[in-house]
Amino acid sequence: MSPRAIQDIEGFKFYFFSLENNEPPHVHVKKGEGSAKWWLLPEPELVYSIGFKAGDERKINALIKKHGNEILQAWHNHFNR
Repeated sequence: MSPRAIQDIEGFKFYFFSLENNEPPHVHVKKGEGSAKWWLLPEPELVYSIGFKAGDERKINALIKKHGNEILQAWHNHFNR
């Protein structure tokens, strides 16, 4: 299961795993040693976070809100939904 990067925003890499199309729209985020998974709808919701501090999580949440339409459209395009 290899990830497909969709965007690099302020050093955070946003990506999908191709075999996760049976889950609701979501995005994985990585920066340095940190990784996280966020549901996209109805609002960004943290599923898990490893290695990110609370400030990083707030920043990711703000980035997902700001770029949410682009990320969601990329998710739909990637999974043909």
